[in-house]
Amino acid sequence: MSISNFTFILMKYVALIFLPYLALVVGYRLFLHPLRAYPGPVLARFSDVYAGFYALGMRLHLVTYRDLKKYGPVIRHGPNKLVFSSQKALQDIYNNERVTKSHVYELTVASGKPSIFNAIDRQRHREKRRLIGQAITDKAMRSFEPTMLEQIDVFIEQIQLASSSTSGPEGSQPVNITDLTKRLGADIVGHLAFGYALNMQTDPTYRFVLQGLAVGSYQANSFMQFPMLKKLGLHNLVTILGGYASRMKYKDMLHKMITSRLSQEKHAQNDLYSFVVDHLDLDGSKNGVKASELWSEALFFFPAGGDTTTTAMSALFFYLAHYRDVYDKLAAEIRQTFDSEVSIRGGSQLSSCRYLRACIDEALRISPPVSGTLWRELYSDELEKGPFLVDGHVIPPGTQVGVSIYALHHNEQYFDDPFTFCPDRWLTEDREALNRMTSAFSPFSLGARGCAGKAMAYLEASLVLAKTLWRFDFTLTSGKLGQVGTMDLIWFSMQEDFKDGTLDEESSFGTFKD
Repeated sequence: MSISNFTFILMKYVALIFLPYLALVVGYRLFLHPLRAYPGPVLARFSDVYAGFYALGMRLHLVTYRDLKKYGPVIRHGPNKLVFSSQKALQDIYNNERVTKSHVYELTVASGKPSIFNAIDRQRHREKRRLIGQAITDKAMRSFEPTMLEQIDVFIEQIQLASSSTSGPEGSQPVNITDLTKRLGADIVGHLAFGYALNMQTDPTYRFVLQGLAVGSYQANSFMQFPMLKKLGLHNLVTILGGYASRMKYKDMLHKMITSRLSQEKHAQNDLYSFVVDHLDLDGSKNGVKASELWSEALFFFPAGGDTTTTAMSALFFYLAHYRDVYDKLAAEIRQTFDSEVSIRGGSQLSSCRYLRACIDEALRISPPVSGTLWRELYSDELEKGPFLVDGHVIPPGTQVGVSIYALHHNEQYFDDPFTFCPDRWLTEDREALNRMTSAFSPFSLGARGCAGKAMAYLEASLVLAKTLWRFDFTLTSGKLGQVGTMDLIWFSMQEDFKDGTLDEESSFGTFKD
């Protein structure tokens, strides 16, 4: 028998086995599955390919919003996935001790050491959160604030330098504020996590890390939405394409940061190590978090503490440039509250800037740092303790559930005119309306798994915006650069009448003047 004939026969038998199996799986998931009655796109009802495709295209949050508008407040977005868009579901899922992060988070574990982000066991997560919480308590933040202010002052000077050219049509060079905020975020996290000066704002040596973080976040999200990608080993392809040299540079950077910190006295810096070293399980007698695990937590600070805050600040600069009335009102508040740039720091004066907080909240609402669905499932030992209810729905065992934060934040049931940037909505005297909005506002998630660094994120964003607006006036730059960041979404508007675009995180250009 020739090789070609053998190959043909082999493929024929494989097809005879595989096609009936595929038909059985599809038939079961469409007609016999416990979630068969829930509406949703047909492909999503029997395959994760649907969500995976849009996750790879970085449009899943928009598609989920569209599907919820089309099919209703609860949709089936995968063979074993239900997505909700109500504040009741938000509470039932994320503020629930019976629920843990979905098993898909295990796909994001690196080097076999779960961090606070992907630790599924409730006791292990409590230990990690209790430990990491030491670094972001009010006392710890007061100790770290001078370091944060130093980095923000560097950020202000970088804006000054970037805009100092007179080659622009308005007399100043357009500034890509997103790049500057990313570098600022990374520098702050470098000091907070490792007590190490990365100096990304002034020195390009370590800026390659920013692209690596973006790729890592993209990869993790894609794997969580479409686990088959990880099972097929495509993460190895990403590593290969990323290049051996880049991986070695990253490892060398980590080695420098860790060895540099360990060579110093334990309380030499106001950083994670200093705040938690006295609470570590150094000899293994407490079955707690060991010193070797601490660096995994420190590394998680980069996407958690740097990237998410950067997203919020980029969004706020973007919308301030597009909504001049909001910009003028915020600038007036800042300049009337503080008599000098040096006086801008955490405290009662900064807290009194209610419009500043409203602007930050509105940016977090309209462009949430985590815009997708954070998957959760019932702990296995909770199955015997009664049904799992989400917004009145009994959830079958093995089902992953979640709320689309982007869809919830743009739900007209809670937010009037949701695609309009309107900070004044948060200052309304209507208590009922304010309570309704607050109940559906969740940029940092809720409950035991909510973001522990919420206070730090608000402080950093407040200081950055206040200092920037005290020092500079800025406008949206003219020409094509002024249009960067707005997506027309023509393919999307064929099914929904969108009056506004959405933020493209990659860039937000403005022209700054003293």
